[in-house]
Amino acid sequence: MDILKAIILGAIQGLTEFLPISSSGHLMIGEALLNTKGEDSLLFTILVHGATVLSTLVVFRKDILEIFKGLFKFKWNDETKYTLKIIISMIPVAIIGLFFKDYVENLFESESIAFIGYMLLVTAALLFFAWLNNNEKNRKEVGFFNSLIIGIAQAIAVIPGISRSGATIATALLLKIDRAKAARFSFLMVIIPILGENFLDLMKGNITAAATPTSSLIAGFITAFVVGLLACKFMISVVTKGRLHYFAIYCAIVGLAVILFL
Repeated sequence: MDILKAIILGAIQGLTEFLPISSSGHLMIGEALLNTKGEDSLLFTILVHGATVLSTLVVFRKDILEIFKGLFKFKWNDETKYTLKIIISMIPVAIIGLFFKDYVENLFESESIAFIGYMLLVTAALLFFAWLNNNEKNRKEVGFFNSLIIGIAQAIAVIPGISRSGATIATALLLKIDRAKAARFSFLMVIIPILGENFLDLMKGNITAAATPTSSLIAGFITAFVVGLLACKFMISVVTKGRLHYFAIYCAIVGLAVILFL
């Protein structure tokens, strides 16, 4: 993989990790178009996912610091409750990762590009219904039971073409969660699962000696971090303003294009 391809794929990951348009689906489409499938894709994927986690930590650094301050008071306070909600949200995806990881990996390898197109249409429908349920009246905090439902949406989003941020944010909005709180919870809840997934890949020794130049890996990482930083801030603004329908239209167009032309 040369530097230009690494930059393009890093930008795709940085954008699509936060925008509700499926990072896994777009990376697979990008690999198909750029003919990079199999070029140390696991190592590259781990690096660019790590870059987007880092961008999340930067954007929400104040929120994360407040959560840790509250936790170290060792009291049943708002920060402790919020941490427990995040832990609850991770249960479904943890079950998938621990017991069905090989099946999910086979799904990524075996499914056709057309399958991703159909799943993008599912993402489009989910975003559209969330937009229809756009009334800001009687919005609420993330609750313990709601955090589990949002976590189930995150687990379903391991399917290529279904957006993780789209599924979790749309589910939260359908559950009448406040828009800004829905975006915040969606982005914070994914940090540990992504790091956990990367750790499991490293422990299993799935990464072989890299044929991709180090310069390309670095370029992809930096691009994913910078683009992810901008995309995360942009997405928070989009959700707060209730404009998810634009992404529903985008996913529908890309999904149909993939089905018809790829």
